Amino acid sequence: MDNYSQSNLIIAGVGGQGNIAASEVIAMTAIKSGLNVRIAETHGMAQRGGAVHSMVRYGKKVFSPLIPEGDCDFIISLEYIEGLRWLHYLKKGGMSIVSTEKRLPYTVSAGFSEYPENPEKIYKKYGSAIFINALELARDAGTERCANIVMIGAFSVFESFPEEDWLISIKERFRGKFMDINQKAFFLGKKAALTEVKQK
Repeated sequence: MDNYSQSNLIIAGVGGQGNIAASEVIAMTAIKSGLNVRIAETHGMAQRGGAVHSMVRYGKKVFSPLIPEGDCDFIISLEYIEGLRWLHYLKKGGMSIVSTEKRLPYTVSAGFSEYPENPEKIYKKYGSAIFINALELARDAGTERCANIVMIGAFSVFESFPEEDWLISIKERFRGKFMDINQKAFFLGKKAALTEVKQK
């Protein structure tokens, strides 16, 4: 990676899914590789279950946390359709890593709008995409609350950071019993992504 190349990703979800924790784990891991990291986060609707997102950029030199449209390498969607909002940011050849968990927005549950049909088709229209049943894998790990780390494990397949650094970052971010659960979630997500890649 030269001084001006960098990786750009957007993490999209709804409040309560651990969007910020996921971006922190990625940032901590990138820093361990000697990279500069910038993060832009939204917090406003997090407590209401509204849409939230983080922009994460890392490289030898990163001057701004904001990702230009059409320059995003990865979209990590913690909810099935939240990543759809950001597909216009995805660069040619970019990838979406999507959790199949559904959390209906208020506008849908109140009957003001409809949940999009066939989100997979839309994601694939804009680039490569894999789909992970993160909620089920999180339950297997020990708690639904670690679905965000399942998705980090899936993302790790496509990034060259050492596995040990990912695990250290998880250990530093989560303490006690949640550390072991989240490390297990990481491995389950990684395995699921590898399986998806092999099937393509």
